[in-house]
Amino acid sequence: SMLPEREEIAKLVVCEDDRATLELLCDHLVADRFEVLAAPTASDALRLCQFNGPDLLLLDLNLPDASGLDVLRELKEPDRALSRFDSSLAVIVLTGRGTERDRVRGLEMGADDYVLKPFSYGELLARINAVLRRRRSRRTQAVRVGAIMIDHEQRTVSVDDRPVRLSSKEFGLLGALAAEPTRVFSKEELLRDVWGYRSIGHTRTLEAHASRLRRKLDPERGRYVVNCWGVGYRLVGP
Repeated sequence: SMLPEREEIAKLVVCEDDRATLELLCDHLVADRFEVLAAPTASDALRLCQFNGPDLLLLDLNLPDASGLDVLRELKEPDRALSRFDSSLAVIVLTGRGTERDRVRGLEMGADDYVLKPFSYGELLARINAVLRRRRSRRTQAVRVGAIMIDHEQRTVSVDDRPVRLSSKEFGLLGALAAEPTRVFSKEELLRDVWGYRSIGHTRTLEAHASRLRRKLDPERGRYVVNCWGVGYRLVGP
């Protein structure tokens, strides 16, 4: 009998200069039904991202021909990237450099997540799946929650047709909450999904953004972003 047609989950570019790690990652990912393109250098990664339409790039920061942060800059800077790269390409940075500054810089430059070496394959796989899930839910271009209209394509938000200007992190937070409007998201989840932090030491950051978002969406009564004490936040229509 014919084997069933293999349905690939997503197309990944794996940019890693250590041959053994690269081969191991590619073997595992292919076994887990991903289509995988191997990129031993930064220039390989950029070429594959430009011409092969991947969904996600796994990007090592330590590369022979350039820094992974340079690759990220090339992919994410609007003026450089406009014609060449798909702005919805997801990026997970792999790095042995555990400094907070590198991590924050990678995230500020548009990486979706960050995995420290040495990592377990299971953890990496979970993060790849989480990032792809978030990306898919964002692809639905316009989302309406009660009076709130979120257009992911244009990155615009309006409440009762009144345009609301949000910073990129406020927009990210709103997008995360709007993915499941009645669900309470824990602080840990939101910090991980919107900021990429794994430690919970940053709750102040989250609280500051949540209260700004609440005020911007509803200056009068602040009723759309609900703080569920001790747990986290949810989004709700009146």
